[in-house]
Amino acid sequence: MTEGRLVAIWGRQEWGGEMRSFPGGNLVTGKGLTEDVSFGSRRQVTIIEEEVWTSIMKELESDLPGSTRRANLMIRGIRLRETKGKVLRIGDCRIEIVGETKPCASMDEKLPGLKEALKPHWNGGVFGSVIDGGKIKVGDLVGWEISE
Repeated sequence: MTEGRLVAIWGRQEWGGEMRSFPGGNLVTGKGLTEDVSFGSRRQVTIIEEEVWTSIMKELESDLPGSTRRANLMIRGIRLRETKGKVLRIGDCRIEIVGETKPCASMDEKLPGLKEALKPHWNGGVFGSVIDGGKIKVGDLVGWEISE
């Protein structure tokens, strides 16, 4: 099994608010990340790939931090493209991928061209539902659950 790492955790206190970085967080089954305002919403947890973000920043000649994408989690070493229905393990937690997180116009407010760069190949990341909650922390192992 390919293993990756959780490299960042972000949340915000209010809709449209600034993203804050956390060394650890709490995922609640059926609700999401307690440190984020979207707790309990349809998009319980949003996830992006560090490699994709780095590549897009290079392409757009920028060095904006990953938090600019406004996702909750950044992972390294695991591809998210076309993974709807798969189950991602982060530490002892499990998240079912519900769909692609499509970029909105606010991305271009941060950097012109960013929205378009995030559109293809699920570059904007994914959102999921927490199946098994618990504590997560930066550095946790990440991998796909293999169905029997």
